[in-house]
Amino acid sequence: MLIIREFNKSDILQMISIWNDIVEDGIAFPQENCLDEKEGYSFFSSQSYTAVAESDGRIVGLYILHPNNIGRCGHICNASYAVDKSCRGQHIGEKLVLDCMEQGKKHGFKVLQFNAVVESNIHARRLYERLGFTQLGTIPNGFRLKDGQYTNICPYYIEL
Repeated sequence: MLIIREFNKSDILQMISIWNDIVEDGIAFPQENCLDEKEGYSFFSSQSYTAVAESDGRIVGLYILHPNNIGRCGHICNASYAVDKSCRGQHIGEKLVLDCMEQGKKHGFKVLQFNAVVESNIHARRLYERLGFTQLGTIPNGFRLKDGQYTNICPYYIEL
C-alpha cells in the first residue's frame, strides 16, 4: 500500500538516493551536484512542504513544494518530483502530483507552475497534460544536458 506523507529526518538517506539518481542522470533536474545527508536534510527542510511516497516501509518517491517567486507572484508555487527508478510505471508520480496539488492549496498557493520540464521527458509531460496542466510554450535550448548539449524545456501550469 502506498502512503504519501510529510517527510521526516529518518527518510533522508533514502530520499537523497532517489534524488541523486536523477541529478546524476543529468536529463531532468537543473541541479548539478548531489546531496549528502546534511545538505539533503537542509534542502528538504527548507521547502514549503516535502512529502515522501512510502510503500511497505520503503521510500519510493518524493516531492518538494515551494514558492515559484516572491511578493506579488508569491501565490504561484513550483514543485519537483522524484520516483525510484525501480518503481517507475506504477503511477507513483501521478499520486505525488495529485497530493502536491492538494498541499499547494492548503499552503495558500493559487497556481502550480513547472518552469523547466525537459521536452524529451515524455512521461512527465503526458502526466501533466492528463491532469489538466497547460503548456505555456517552449524555451529553445533552455536545459543543458549532462553531456553538454542543450535541449528545449516546456513550462507548464495549472490553477489550483
